[in-house]
Amino acid sequence: MGCFVSTPQDTGGNRRRPGNIGEVSVFVPGLRIPKPVDFSLALGDQLSKTLVERLSALRTRIVVMAGQEAPTITRTRRKTATQHGGSTLADLLQALEDYLPVLLGLVKDGSTLQHKVQFIWVNQEDDAEETAMFSAWYETLSILHLMATLSLSQANLLLLPRTSLDGYSPKVSEESRRSSVDIFLKAAGYLDCAVRNVLPQLPAELRRNLPVDLAEGVLRALCLQALGQAVDIQLGLAIDSTKATLAVKRRLACEMVKYWQQAQDNIMNLPLSNGWGEKHRLFVKWKYIEAKASAYYYHGLILDEGNTEKSHGMAVAALQAADEYLKESKKACEAFNAAIPLSRNPPLWGTMKYLAEKIPKDTSSKVRINRDLYSYEKIMETAPTLPDFALALKPDEYQLPHVDASWDDETYRQGTA
Repeated sequence: MGCFVSTPQDTGGNRRRPGNIGEVSVFVPGLRIPKPVDFSLALGDQLSKTLVERLSALRTRIVVMAGQEAPTITRTRRKTATQHGGSTLADLLQALEDYLPVLLGLVKDGSTLQHKVQFIWVNQEDDAEETAMFSAWYETLSILHLMATLSLSQANLLLLPRTSLDGYSPKVSEESRRSSVDIFLKAAGYLDCAVRNVLPQLPAELRRNLPVDLAEGVLRALCLQALGQAVDIQLGLAIDSTKATLAVKRRLACEMVKYWQQAQDNIMNLPLSNGWGEKHRLFVKWKYIEAKASAYYYHGLILDEGNTEKSHGMAVAALQAADEYLKESKKACEAFNAAIPLSRNPPLWGTMKYLAEKIPKDTSSKVRINRDLYSYEKIMETAPTLPDFALALKPDEYQLPHVDASWDDETYRQGTA
């Protein structure tokens, strides 16, 4: 019951790993792809032919779409984003949403049917080429992970800058930015549901043998980084708003640091040794450093509003820290883009376009002014502690759907099987 098979990397060429994934605003984990399943062989004598055929048709649709579109979805170039990438993602997401209520009939009321079918998925971040388990909960977990992955891909497409009609530098519209926040929260909701409601359903042995793509730490890290990127967008919108105060911007920046720190804490000890996994780790590291640059910058500006020698000294220390983190983030960004699969940054926009210009300029200015006013010894060598704010942004409250009505007529057949 619930036995599993993990196939080593050198046994086949099923894994699709592009050498270059193009421009990246949002890290999208390598797409896990389902392999075909023969429902009739496993369930033909226990369920009606109609239901078996429906399960087969719904899952086959996903297998075909994911297999054909994985390279298109993974390589998020602008051409794909503008022509058919978005609709492809929406179609595949809809196929998953159609399948899930029917799939959940296999686990209804603890049915033993959940152990009858062997589900096989191709991994990306794990050393094993693929993982097969006789577990409908494993299938459910894989579906939610794929739904989150597709949502992150949708957000990435929205956040790739477009050349504006007025001829100015490429930018992301306010509408796209606000839409991306909703999508980030939706992705976080899928992942939060996976951790809270699906992982606990798997026996301890199966949980230990899940591919690292589905490890609790990876799922939590993906959830947290979705929230972190949503806050990043909110900060960018606040920067553009004349009504947003420095205090609001500092709070958003400090919250962003906490999300990325927690994401890093969840992922740092996992065996993410191959291309996708290492690239994932490097992305979290880069964004964590970048977030600290933002937080120290706004903390420094607020400290500089104080009237004491101490507050001015702390302000300079905070701004110098922001400048150092900004430089460090550029190196971390280069390391991320150089990791396989290769990637590149879109043109700077939003929060980091603003801060890449403001941090060096304001730091240099404040350091010069304060060194003229105070002796060098009065300026702190270490940055002051950032304020600790409660995290305001939460994942959408996604719940697993109710079992599809097509299972209502199967009760007797299950009970007598």
